[in-house]
Amino acid sequence: MSLHSGKTMPEQGLETLSHRLRNTLTCDEGDSEVNVNKPDFRELDLGSPVSPLRTRNGGGHAATATSSSSSSSGSVSGRTLPGPSPNIPRKSDTNPKSHSGELSVESSPTPSRNFKPGHTRSHSCGSNQLFFSGSGSVNSPSPNVIPTGNICPSGRVLKTGMASRSTKPDVLGSGSGNYGHGSIMRGGLVSKPGPDGGPTNYSRGLMVGGDPGKRMTGSCSSNDPEELKRMGNDNYKKGHFAEALALYEKAIAISPSNSAYHFNRAAALMGLRRLGEAVRECEEAIRLDPGYVRAHHRLGALLLSLGQVENARKHICFSGHQPDPVELQKLQSVEKHLNKCADARRVGDWKSTLREVDAAIVCGADASPQLCACRAEALLKLHQLDEAFLALSNIPKSEPSASTHSGAKIFGMLVDAYVFYVRTQVELSRGRFDIALTAIEKAGQIDPHNAEISILLNNVRLVCRARARGNDLFKSERFTEACSAYGEGLRLDPSNSVLYCNRAACWFKLGQWEKSVDDCNQALRIQPNYTKALLRRAASNSKLERWSEAVRDYEALRRELPDDNEVAESLFHAQIALRKSRGEEVHNMKFGGDVEAVSGLEQFRAAISSSGASVVHFKASSNAQCKQISPFLDALCSRYPSINFLKVDIDESPAIARAENVRIVPTFKIYRNGSRVKEMVCPSQEVLESSVRHYSI
Repeated sequence: MSLHSGKTMPEQGLETLSHRLRNTLTCDEGDSEVNVNKPDFRELDLGSPVSPLRTRNGGGHAATATSSSSSSSGSVSGRTLPGPSPNIPRKSDTNPKSHSGELSVESSPTPSRNFKPGHTRSHSCGSNQLFFSGSGSVNSPSPNVIPTGNICPSGRVLKTGMASRSTKPDVLGSGSGNYGHGSIMRGGLVSKPGPDGGPTNYSRGLMVGGDPGKRMTGSCSSNDPEELKRMGNDNYKKGHFAEALALYEKAIAISPSNSAYHFNRAAALMGLRRLGEAVRECEEAIRLDPGYVRAHHRLGALLLSLGQVENARKHICFSGHQPDPVELQKLQSVEKHLNKCADARRVGDWKSTLREVDAAIVCGADASPQLCACRAEALLKLHQLDEAFLALSNIPKSEPSASTHSGAKIFGMLVDAYVFYVRTQVELSRGRFDIALTAIEKAGQIDPHNAEISILLNNVRLVCRARARGNDLFKSERFTEACSAYGEGLRLDPSNSVLYCNRAACWFKLGQWEKSVDDCNQALRIQPNYTKALLRRAASNSKLERWSEAVRDYEALRRELPDDNEVAESLFHAQIALRKSRGEEVHNMKFGGDVEAVSGLEQFRAAISSSGASVVHFKASSNAQCKQISPFLDALCSRYPSINFLKVDIDESPAIARAENVRIVPTFKIYRNGSRVKEMVCPSQEVLESSVRHYSI
């Protein structure tokens, strides 16, 4: 900031001017834009730092002024601080009412601004602040006299009439310690070594200029909202959003009508991903200042990210101001894909719906709860239930909604109602009937006049009633009536995998295994990893002696439930039955048991040729490692009952050792149908179990 010296004024006028400027000058640490509450005044120019009152060329005429007093001398100096860090660029506000301390999203030079009369300006430390010392009268200077209290080219400060008070000179600071280069140190410097060995303190006097980050402490009160804002901006630049938010909130508590504070609080909330609250802060800033262009643009960008296209357009294309071209392009792209998404959903083209909603999210609506819900709905209709549930779970449940109060809609529903509408369908398909009913009732409360919600609410109530009635009938062993009850629920909700599986259980009890398989197929088409439906289909195929299909289902179940002993046993018996159905001879087959000792070569060959996999432990009684691993093999025998576990002592059965070429113990070999498929010499327990698990399936 430059200061222009005025005309020669009366002697008593300097103190008045000093007092006036003290109360009107302020700073802007977070953004060099000017606050609306600032007075109209003429800025002064101190001129050159070597001779502050020297006449400037090219600036019209300039008068000189000297201040002198029997007790003190005065000087005035100003310093303009740099703008925000490049990490927080800013964009010029075209609004004639500009805002101090805003956090913005783009970078451009800050234009100069005129101050409107009738406003007040807060006092704090930071940029554009002047420091004054002394007082006195103003007289016409002698032609060749340098005014008192100014810096000479030598770097010393000349002060006339002060020899009787102090012999210590005032010097021009060199930039070390806690003062900046060019700072005037009154009465000399008392240097004290700091942590880095440099001087840290000065004993008395006033610092003019210097490093703004190291000015005298206590110059700003913690109750000063501008200082709180500046501290908040510093934390924001460092990515400390929670700390910045707390400081902005303190500033708002002191000065709740300052729109820039609310604007900055919105930025901190965005950093914390609390977007709903950030929307309301931008709205509050606009309520306080309806012409606040940057608040409109930020609100528009927020609403676009949340998928509220219609409301976003009102703020991005704020009347009378040029929209941000990047945000406008994003808005148009999201709008285009949402329109196509709505058309595809209307005709039940769920593949196109999914494609268009994904495109809208990529184009900019990346925090939209309704688009996450739309994605979940499309996946559900495409029978990808797990993916649908995952998409729905990505919606933050604790985020306060920013849509209900604004009336934002999608597909004719209020946004919040649509999210509950989709949640209802997903929970219903997973068999969580009570949760589904609660969700659709909430949707009805939010948007009570929507036809789609009303229809689904009625259907869910009827489906829940049919399912409860079917369960009661099944428990009473009235299986035929239970089939009818579940069928009534399926008529209302044909995509409900749980109702299909329940009806399959009724058909199984009635001995109608073909129908049971059909209903299990329907359930698995909707929910491919539905273990109950898979288990029921395997049991029904076993009853129909479709051993190949039964083995396939039991093997899938073993992958899903590796520790389930009943599944392992069912798989074992299905495998035996399959081999018998193919005409293979099966001898001495048993499920589970102890590790079987084998001593003869013929016995060994017969054992490894049995159905399923066989694990053979080649051991020696005197070997310590064999003794150590034997208990673990017993545990594996119980854990994997479908595997045949054998042990061969090579000292007692040298013929088997020679035939299998075993020289080192412990050695483990795995056979399937008489052929060796894996060999391990001195394996760890982890490697051994991993191999057993692999060949047990």
